[in-house]
Amino acid sequence: MVYLLLIIGLGLILAGANYLTDGAAAIARKIGITELMVGLTVVALGTSAPELAISVIAASDGNSGLAVGNSVGSNIFNILIVIGVVALIRPVKVTDSIMNNEIPIVILSALALFIIGCSKWLDGTTPEVTRVDGLFFILFLVIFMRYLFSKAHKENNCEKPITPAMDDSNRQAAGKEINIPVWLSVVYVLGGLAALVFGGQLFVDKASAIARQWGVSDAIIGLTIVAFGTSLPELATSVVATVKRQPDIAVGNIVGSNIFNIFLVLGASAVVRPLQFDGINIIDLSVMLGASLLFWIAGWFYGHRIINRVEGGIFVALYFAYMAYTVVSALHGS
Repeated sequence: MVYLLLIIGLGLILAGANYLTDGAAAIARKIGITELMVGLTVVALGTSAPELAISVIAASDGNSGLAVGNSVGSNIFNILIVIGVVALIRPVKVTDSIMNNEIPIVILSALALFIIGCSKWLDGTTPEVTRVDGLFFILFLVIFMRYLFSKAHKENNCEKPITPAMDDSNRQAAGKEINIPVWLSVVYVLGGLAALVFGGQLFVDKASAIARQWGVSDAIIGLTIVAFGTSLPELATSVVATVKRQPDIAVGNIVGSNIFNIFLVLGASAVVRPLQFDGINIIDLSVMLGASLLFWIAGWFYGHRIINRVEGGIFVALYFAYMAYTVVSALHGS
């Protein structure tokens, strides 16, 4: 029965991603904003909802390891697996705006959490995301959202194209989404988000229950199973967007989600209760920061703003190497 519920949860995630992508792309075209902006905001916030719900609940229950591990593990998964898999399907075109503006914010958010995690060496205190840190994270999020809205306003005033240039075959393939009425697009987005959140929650609950039966620690569960489960919406949404030739939604989803996972998810969780880094070590934080830097470097490589299949394969291989290290460390520690 548990495994059947796991499959049902996965099915809801895939269905939700499909409808969310269609609805979000249609809304972008109807109201005249770029798909990238929709990916950075509506889609990213929606696919980050499982991380937010689980981390806040974990924080309120005093389970800091699960709350922090969920955010750290999700950010690692989003870059190394989601971007890696998307690049394997089709090389990822990263816009100049993402390279120059949004990815540096991803790096900054990862660096902020890394520095907090290094407090043991910096001032001899126990690493902890305090309520003050949480409030600062939320403040940074407000500033980021203000920047996005200002950017969207400037794009509209400049009358930028609503979507990237498409050839005739792509335009014909996208015709179905273009003709979706606004009210139905909203239903697609809300229904897709609901399916993603409920399916992700169902998957995480059942997978975590199985892991606890095996005696796995909460921090490891957060870094692996919960991070994987709560990141399935990002994976499904970005893969579907890539298949439908909507790369801006695919990339914007991941960039926005990683920013939300620290500034919103950890910020809100720390306001509920200060978060100690129970079981989350400097290696985990270094991998998160390193993955963010690698994402940025790969986008600049050869100057083409493209993450190709070879680089995507490297991303995926690095994730499995990190997972192997995590599992082996857990086995030796138990």
